[in-house]
Amino acid sequence: MCYSFLFASSSSFVNFAEEITKNVKKHVIYPDNFETKIRFDKVRELLKKQCLSALGRDLVDELKFSESFKRVSRRVNETNEFKTICLEEENFPLGHFIDVRSSLEKIRIEGTYLELEELFNLKRSLESISAILRFFKNKEEGSYPHLMKLTGNVKMYPYIFERINAILTKHGRMKDNASPELLQIRSSLTQKQATISRRMQALLRAAQKDGWVDQDVSLSVRDGRTVIPVASAYKRKIKGIVHDESATGKTSYIEPAEIVETNNEIRELEYAERREMIKVLREFTEQVRPYIDDLFLAYAFLAQIDFIRAKAKFALQVNGLLPQMRETPTVLWENAVHPLLYLTLQAEGRKVVPLNIEINDKQRIVLISGPNAGGKSVCLQTMGLLQYMFQCGLLVPMGEKSKMGIFDNIFIDIGDEQSMENDLSTYSSHLMNMKHFLKYSNAETLIMIDEFGTGTEPALGGAIAESILDKLNRKQVRGVITTHYTGLKHYASEAEGVENGAMLYDSHKMQPLFQLHVGKPGSSFAFEIARKIGLPEEILKSATDKIGGDHINFDKHLRDIVRDKRYWETKREKIRVNEKKLAQLVESYEHDLKETSSLRKEIISKAQEEARQLLNQANKSIEKTIREIKESKAEKEKTRLVRKAFEEQKEALTQSDLQEEERINKKIQKLKDRENKAKKFRGETSPQESRSEKVVPQKKKQFDPSVIEKGDSVKLDSQRTIGEVIEVNDKTAVVAFGSLLTSVSLNRLTKLSKTQAKKENTTYNQTSALVQERISKRKLSFRRDIDVRGMRAEEALQIVMDHLDEAIMLDISEFRILHGTGHGILRKLIRDYLKTVQLVRSCTDEKIQMGGSGITVVHLE
Repeated sequence: MCYSFLFASSSSFVNFAEEITKNVKKHVIYPDNFETKIRFDKVRELLKKQCLSALGRDLVDELKFSESFKRVSRRVNETNEFKTICLEEENFPLGHFIDVRSSLEKIRIEGTYLELEELFNLKRSLESISAILRFFKNKEEGSYPHLMKLTGNVKMYPYIFERINAILTKHGRMKDNASPELLQIRSSLTQKQATISRRMQALLRAAQKDGWVDQDVSLSVRDGRTVIPVASAYKRKIKGIVHDESATGKTSYIEPAEIVETNNEIRELEYAERREMIKVLREFTEQVRPYIDDLFLAYAFLAQIDFIRAKAKFALQVNGLLPQMRETPTVLWENAVHPLLYLTLQAEGRKVVPLNIEINDKQRIVLISGPNAGGKSVCLQTMGLLQYMFQCGLLVPMGEKSKMGIFDNIFIDIGDEQSMENDLSTYSSHLMNMKHFLKYSNAETLIMIDEFGTGTEPALGGAIAESILDKLNRKQVRGVITTHYTGLKHYASEAEGVENGAMLYDSHKMQPLFQLHVGKPGSSFAFEIARKIGLPEEILKSATDKIGGDHINFDKHLRDIVRDKRYWETKREKIRVNEKKLAQLVESYEHDLKETSSLRKEIISKAQEEARQLLNQANKSIEKTIREIKESKAEKEKTRLVRKAFEEQKEALTQSDLQEEERINKKIQKLKDRENKAKKFRGETSPQESRSEKVVPQKKKQFDPSVIEKGDSVKLDSQRTIGEVIEVNDKTAVVAFGSLLTSVSLNRLTKLSKTQAKKENTTYNQTSALVQERISKRKLSFRRDIDVRGMRAEEALQIVMDHLDEAIMLDISEFRILHGTGHGILRKLIRDYLKTVQLVRSCTDEKIQMGGSGITVVHLE
């Protein structure tokens, strides 16, 4: 198999190296331990666990925050594309991600060479690079545009693969034919070892026979020499060199003298083999040394793939996705989740309460208040971690409709920053951070401050905090701040660009809900929490007296507002759900009514159409029966058989389906009655009623069964077929049976009264309907092709006759007879017969591509 691999161009590598080693702009991230504060260091550890090699882990260490929209967009799109590969592609090559950079760096020095194991690692890792590049090359253009761009500006070097494959086997052993000298050495070595093996076995058996060696002892190896384990008492019996003794001294390992020379020759051949292998490795290293820089580029590409894959796997682990990107410093997050908290609670079988927050030009700063342990700090950390992750090129766990912008700076003030070395208290450290925020922040800065204003005397700390907040607001800074100070809440309710937010708390159950609601400040629930943990009531009363009723009432009003708001929101949601259900129910009823009306019309229409079709088919069946009687030239036996068959079929249909037909007729009549009632209600009259009103009563004639006149209803012999007399001659009469006119002898006709004719017609129509139903079923199962190939002429002709009769009865317009070509005897016989049948319009050859003269297509009237 011929391998080839691609290397990235030197220019692309330089760009990549510049990017990962780029010095971060001063004050972009503050403070220096920013990643530790937001716990991004834990994210790095999880990313490293997803890497397949040190190549990817090194890039995880190099991972940096970027304020470039273009760079962030490229990174997150690369990750998102690889996430798709992880989900949809099962054949992505992940065989050998091996870091051989130290080996490549070593062989830059003249005279050094790759060891056999290092060459094997080089071979396998280059095969992985080649397979990855082929994977992207075989994909349609535009499938993974950002990842495919990593493979752009590439060259092919098949020579290196050819040389490696000429030296190594697939298991990493040097091939015997890596060089002619190596082949000769290994051949000699094999022969010598075989000779020694045979001789040593012979000596061992002789020693065992003499009793110097136990029967269960086998040959051993000491210092690379084949030896015989001999009991120390008999070691003088075998001439040779003692190479070793057992720990107890009872066994000596002797190399017989007669094979010492051969063993020496083997040792020399092994040395020669090693020298020749080194020679081969040196030659290969000399040949590959000019390509070392290109090889480093190839491994830079492999490192990127490993790194991007790790980011994609981490995204799958925390349900990360690519939100809608904005170049402006915008935050519109729906159902955002802290990834580390998500993994922790998932392991415990619990769910994270998602965060919904928006920061824009009008709502730049959200001031969050609420009780301790209510989720304020988690909200702050989630904000910082997700924004930092995204600008590092990672996908983030939030809703698909979320929007995420790009910030130039991210500053955070969270936790205890007191420093004994710098003589800084907690509050002093807090003020140092605020000084930095005020100096370096701008409209593209995201700030996060936890417990704003704490650490000093409340009144003074609150005043300073309010002044700092006002300054930050005037600088158009974006951010999230948590606090307990009432003064800051008042400021947020009045200042443009700052909005109050509250972490919701269930005052009845006295437990936090971990939900952020923006629009109203939150209560600290200090007295309620103190009362819950059991602080004496007299202490709480004393505290109330000291702080004053106004402050207590303000906090109480906040709680009442939050409680009432939550109550009405719950009510509103229930009303919305009920209204939705009601609308769906009304829509369902309206749909059912329309469907019922449509179904009623459809049943009536279908029943009327089926009745017409059944009547037509019944008439055709009667006409066919009459035609058969005429064609038999009134042969009594043939006529009797046809009549008998028709009567049996009619009787069978009547007996089996009369009940079902009667039910259907009743249903149709019921629908017609409803329709007539509706018409009467509308003031309409049915056609039958109109006709009945126009009928003029006539004088009733006396019925005489012996006299047949024009217009009388008659029946032929014992048949139930009812006809109307058209013309009467001396001994014959012309009778219309449906649309068929025939001349019949008068003595074969039986005159019927109008009552009898009506009764017979009713029975006939019912029978016709049943017959038609059976005919419809048979029509569905009728075979359009019959195969008579290989049959005798009489047998084939009988099958054709039966099939033709069935086709005529079922009103089939066309069918095919497969008789084959042969000598044409069967074809001629069948066609001669078909020409004698009046209802056969024509019989022709099939199209040449469909069988030609081997198939006859029969067309019926």
